[in-house]
Amino acid sequence: MVSVTIAVLPTVTAMLVHAASDHAERLHSEFFFLEAFLLIAVGLMSRQSAAHLHASAVEHLSTKQDTAKLAKYDPLTGLPNRLVVREAFHELYSLSRLSQSQLAVHYLDLDGFKAVNDRFGHPAGDKLLVEVAQRLRSTIRASDLACRLGGDEFLIIQSDVRHRDQAELTGRRVIRQISDAYEFEGATMQATASIGIAMVPECGIELEKLIGCADAALYRSKARGKAQVLFFDPDDDPLPGRAAA
Repeated sequence: MVSVTIAVLPTVTAMLVHAASDHAERLHSEFFFLEAFLLIAVGLMSRQSAAHLHASAVEHLSTKQDTAKLAKYDPLTGLPNRLVVREAFHELYSLSRLSQSQLAVHYLDLDGFKAVNDRFGHPAGDKLLVEVAQRLRSTIRASDLACRLGGDEFLIIQSDVRHRDQAELTGRRVIRQISDAYEFEGATMQATASIGIAMVPECGIELEKLIGCADAALYRSKARGKAQVLFFDPDDDPLPGRAAA
């Protein structure tokens, strides 16, 4: 828009000065006044067109960015989804090889979530999921990744793990944070979490297999009771069906 003004203004000024000069004949002056007016009108329309094109371009880019974000992030909690996990896992695994450390894949499922939905309704359940996501963000390190797989199931990829104890401590810290009470419209809600852990590369290096192993450990964890953390055991049967869902 500025360029249009710069292009038009000197020409219009020169035309008006020439039309107003004492040496210009009447018809000659009117002709230059008319040309100046037409040029101003064209310039104004060009500015409007440029403004419209700029607004359309900004709107298009914003829509494109929003669509890209929706494709990678859970709309309820704002956590990354499986697509981001797949992209990040390869980078985290490469870094773990360079640092000669391990990764820990935590599969987390809420205990008592159905009871919350049944007693307080789905809006309360959604509020609880949002709060769980916030607590996960505040609990894990910046180098770790938390995502929502769907429903009340979450995944954490813990990086730079030197020993199993580190992964277990993280799992127990997550359970402790999630087990604190939740408030919704004056009502107090309670939920805990069970966690299954698969170590990388001990359980493999393929993400879907690792999720299946962590899910199998979670299945055994929930069978033992609430708020348990268990590692994948070779006797566990990986659950590829749920992992690929």
